[in-house]
Amino acid sequence: MSLEKMAALSRELGCRGELVLAGGGNSSWKDSANLYIKPSGVALASLQPDDFVRMDRTLLHASMTAGAAASKADRESVVKRHIDFAVLSSKNGRRPSVEAPLHELFPQTCVMHVHPTLINAMTCGNKGEEICAKLFPDALWMPYVDPGATLAIEAEKAFREYAAKHGGKTPAVLFIQNHGIFMADDDPEKISALCNDILAKLTDFCKAAGLDPAAEPDGPESDPDFVRENAPVLRGLLTANGCPAAVSAMKVLDLPEDPFTPDHIVYSGSHPLVTDSISKEAVEAYRAKYGKLPRIILVPGKALFAAGADVSAMRRAAMFIRDTAAIKRLSAAFGGAHTLPASSVKFIETWEMEAYRLKCAGGSSGQLAGKIALVTGGAQGFGYGISEALIKEGAHVIVADLNAQGAAAAAVKLGPQASSLAVDVSNEESIAALADAVIRDFGGLDLFVSNAGVLKAGSVKTFEKKSWDFVTAVNYTGYFLCVKHFAPMMARQNAASGLWTDFVQVNSKSGLVGSNKNAAYAAGKFGTIGMTQSFALELVSDNIKVNSVCPGNYYDGPLWSDPERGLFRQYFDSGKVPGAKTLQDVKDFYLSKSPIRRGCFPADVAKAIVYACVQQFETGQAIPVTGGQVMLN
Repeated sequence: MSLEKMAALSRELGCRGELVLAGGGNSSWKDSANLYIKPSGVALASLQPDDFVRMDRTLLHASMTAGAAASKADRESVVKRHIDFAVLSSKNGRRPSVEAPLHELFPQTCVMHVHPTLINAMTCGNKGEEICAKLFPDALWMPYVDPGATLAIEAEKAFREYAAKHGGKTPAVLFIQNHGIFMADDDPEKISALCNDILAKLTDFCKAAGLDPAAEPDGPESDPDFVRENAPVLRGLLTANGCPAAVSAMKVLDLPEDPFTPDHIVYSGSHPLVTDSISKEAVEAYRAKYGKLPRIILVPGKALFAAGADVSAMRRAAMFIRDTAAIKRLSAAFGGAHTLPASSVKFIETWEMEAYRLKCAGGSSGQLAGKIALVTGGAQGFGYGISEALIKEGAHVIVADLNAQGAAAAAVKLGPQASSLAVDVSNEESIAALADAVIRDFGGLDLFVSNAGVLKAGSVKTFEKKSWDFVTAVNYTGYFLCVKHFAPMMARQNAASGLWTDFVQVNSKSGLVGSNKNAAYAAGKFGTIGMTQSFALELVSDNIKVNSVCPGNYYDGPLWSDPERGLFRQYFDSGKVPGAKTLQDVKDFYLSKSPIRRGCFPADVAKAIVYACVQQFETGQAIPVTGGQVMLN
């Protein structure tokens, strides 16, 4: 069935970054009675046949007749009611694309609509229409019209005029100024070929003008010293709904004062905040003028920042900022940049359908929704499990690990709410570089989980000093270095937001009671509880809480269960468990120590970490998570 082919084409084109940004665009397939169209909020790259919204074509076409008869003030609401009535079936109650009436205008079975950078370099060019007529003489060009009902009504008129001039034919290609392209055919595969042909012609045209479409928009890097000092402040100043914004520093690109297309308005905002300094006054002046927070912040000669309510929104903003710069650069081949007029910008800003689309792209839910967390030692074991649980609570988690490849693989497995960075917590330069990378890419942190740790067991009578130093450097000194380099960014962020941030150290039951033939590990854990208490006393004035969680034994993790280096093996080999004749004897011995008779799981620890963050009245605490194996006095 061709619906499957149309879904396949949607995924094919949707995965091409030069064609689709943030999952945008839409596609449809029709039979004699029904139009099947991509719903709002579903990305082309993931579209499946059962995602399409099925609509009655007769009722859908009637929506344009009703809209044309309505007053301009009522047109959108009238057409929307007709579109809603035309829906015959929709998975999970999803809305059809607002451009469904325009898809219906094409008699061809398959229709694809996208907003590629290269094509919009032409549609956003002052001479775009003139050049389009030369390059694509059979295409239909429409001047910009506000999307939705008005666009469909105007397109119907344009189709009639086109048919009158072309012997009753309907266009296979529609370019809309400052918007994008529609392509139609009865065969989905021909649409793919048509798209490639259009891109090839535009590429050749740009190259002839001395512009390479494949080149990334370029500019000077944001000043790292300025970013280090100001990104956390900006993150705090852009706080909304109790959560600081996500902020990233970009190359300082050449941007227009006004937006190019509706998508740019939706995802990166209508206008940048241009300011000489990052200050509360500048942000509040922008809010007073535009009624919202900025998503593009330019400090001329210093830095360019993208911002969003969470990491996903920030990354979409950055994507469209780069797209804006690319369109402006390439539009030089098409007579220079043509941006949207103020009236059209206002329409998009207040249009309910675009607000709905932005809502569909909205962030996560949970107790840590929108928060940014970093977990050291996050590539495996407890760290990976903690990362997974924090993501379920809505956080974006930065997996930081000595094993850079392992961290990257873990982030891929964890999904789009995870990122990765390399760090050696025993090396101060490495931690300082990690802090700079976090500020550059995220603006700051809400939660730092100091989880990285190592363990070597053995009798004090034979334990080597190099092993002692190794365990101490990671477990004890590493915690100190992390707090040293991340507390300043949190303090600046909190001063601007008025909110609190958290350090949570993953300690151990061995930080609460001694551990036989395990002195190096236990000493570090006892010592870091002292650090937690001391850091808590100092950093409370910066709105930073500092707590430790003290897990019992995670028997299923590699620390215990690795067949060659795990603790079960080490304890068996060192004779720590009297009378143990097998590894299973060692396991049974430790299971018997907990009244609940099981080991601790990452989810247990994560719940304690989340508690430490969301509660507002405890700092400097060591919270046991031991199944009753260790009980506080």
